[in-house]
This record gives sequence, C-alpha cells and structure tokens, in this order.
Amino acid sequence: MARKKLHRPIAAMAKKIREYRELKDGPRDSQRFAVDYETMHRPLTQKRLPVRAWEDVRNENRLLALLCRLPRFGVGRIVTRKSWLWAHREPCYWVVTKVKVDYMAENMDHGRAWGYLTFKGKTEEEIREIDKAMYHDWRMVPKHEEEAFKKFTPVPEATVRFLPYPPLLRAIILAQWQKEGRPVMEEPVIDLEKVLASPQEWEKKKATGTLV
Repeated sequence: MARKKLHRPIAAMAKKIREYRELKDGPRDSQRFAVDYETMHRPLTQKRLPVRAWEDVRNENRLLALLCRLPRFGVGRIVTRKSWLWAHREPCYWVVTKVKVDYMAENMDHGRAWGYLTFKGKTEEEIREIDKAMYHDWRMVPKHEEEAFKKFTPVPEATVRFLPYPPLLRAIILAQWQKEGRPVMEEPVIDLEKVLASPQEWEKKKATGTLV
C-alpha cells in the first residue's frame, strides 16, 4: 500500500520563497534581451546575433516596443509579424487582450502580453500568451485598416479520394491480377476513404450502400 503523502505547508511556503528569490535575483527580460546595436551583441551574455537578423534588429520592432507607445499599452489592437506577411496569404495576427509591463525597464518596452491568435484565417477560442515577443519582427496594423486586414474568404480544400500506388507496389498488384487471370481494366489505386476510416465505419458504410 502506497504511503499517504503528507501536506507540509512550511516546506511548500519555503519552496515558493526560494522560487521568488531566484526570479527576483535573476536577470530581467530587459537585461536578457538587450542589444548593443553597434556591435550586435547582447551585453549580458556577450553573444553575437546572427548576421541574418541584423537588418530586422535595426529596422523592425519588438512587440512591447510597439505596445508601450499606445494608450492602455495597445489592449484591443491587432499586431502581426513580418515573417507571417511574407509566408502566408491568409491573415495571421494577434488581438491583444492583456499586457504586463516591466516597469523597471527603460521606456517600459519589455514585458509579456496575451491575446487571441488568428493563424492562416483560423481563430483560436482561448487566450494565451503571445510568444516570441522579443523578436524584432512585429508590426502594428493601423486602426483604419484592421477590418480590411481581418477579411478572409476561406478557399474550400480539394478533397482527394484516390491515389496511385508506388511503382513497385503497382507492379506487384498487376502481376497478382495477371496470375489470377483477372482482366486489367483499370489502374490500381489507393482508396483513402477506406484506408483512413476505422474497420467498423467501413463495414457500416458497405452495408448501408449508396443511393443510385
């Protein structure tokens, strides 16, 4: 019989205090992600940024660097990323719902933000933290362009029912048909509906049949 775990309130409180002290004594985000724009090094770690990122670091903004300039730190506004604009035709953006600013940072341009994510035209129902906020990749959608930016007409996905067999497997199937004396009237194909459906669903569909 497993031993019952005892509740130790003092030990739990001591653990929380240790975690809080580690968080308090550790470097803040404004220190971790600070950049020397002349040498392209991070002062805290002395690590050099990738050369490919230099242009974006000089010309683009971090998320909090955009939000700190707006009333209420941009709550309710739409933000997107340059990489999304280049990679996807469908709208990809965040609707900011909450911002927690690091008031110890210079210009208050560091912190965390939460919101609703819409990626490739599909909007998530739950609020979650905005990731990659420290990347120099963020852009603010102008207020008068928000409705046009969000407009999207989904294109119906083309459904494929049959696929050809690989050459070797096709040759094996044709040889088997020839051996059985079966006339080859059509190409052997893979029925995706049969492959992806469970055995119970497929048997039920076969028994029901289709209306002609």
